[in-house]
Amino acid sequence: MKPLSLSRPHLIVMVGISGAGKSKFALQFANFFKIPLVSRDEVLTHVFKATSDSPSKRAIADRTSIYLLSQLLRTNQTVVFDGASDNHAERLVLTKLAKAVGYEITIVWVQTDPVEAKRRTLKQSPSKTVSSDEYDALLTRFHVPSAAEKAIVISGKHTFASQLKIVLKHLSGDRSEAAARTAVPERPTRNIIIR
Repeated sequence: MKPLSLSRPHLIVMVGISGAGKSKFALQFANFFKIPLVSRDEVLTHVFKATSDSPSKRAIADRTSIYLLSQLLRTNQTVVFDGASDNHAERLVLTKLAKAVGYEITIVWVQTDPVEAKRRTLKQSPSKTVSSDEYDALLTRFHVPSAAEKAIVISGKHTFASQLKIVLKHLSGDRSEAAARTAVPERPTRNIIIR
């Protein structure tokens, strides 16, 4: 496949409850287009080699992820961010950071029913254990994206191919709108009626 070529670089922010499938989609998308991915879970794993993520470790991982993101945004290439985006305040920080350097922000909301998402989270590998109570606490942190955030909604139960189709349709729409804004307007024609 061709590389992802957009009229402006995008910050693609993954949003959804724990276990929805955000990280899986983010990793597949980044690998498919060979673009950078900043992942809070990877920071937690590499920095702390942790078996669980306490609130203090999570806060450090969030700050580290945002720092890494700020540096990648200097490259002027599209970046996927899978991290501190659970609530409106966190997404506002990301939006301001991206807009300040000329990026478009695209929020991808991965939806999976809470029962399935909890099952996935509790079933994860032993290196990342989360109790049922910890999962419930994570759920309270999540805020549904507002209408103003214009999130692209994909199902966490669909295949990557169908998820990708939805996201690319949205991204290509952005490219079409940008082209329409920069297109040279046609010369007005006069209507001539022959009788």
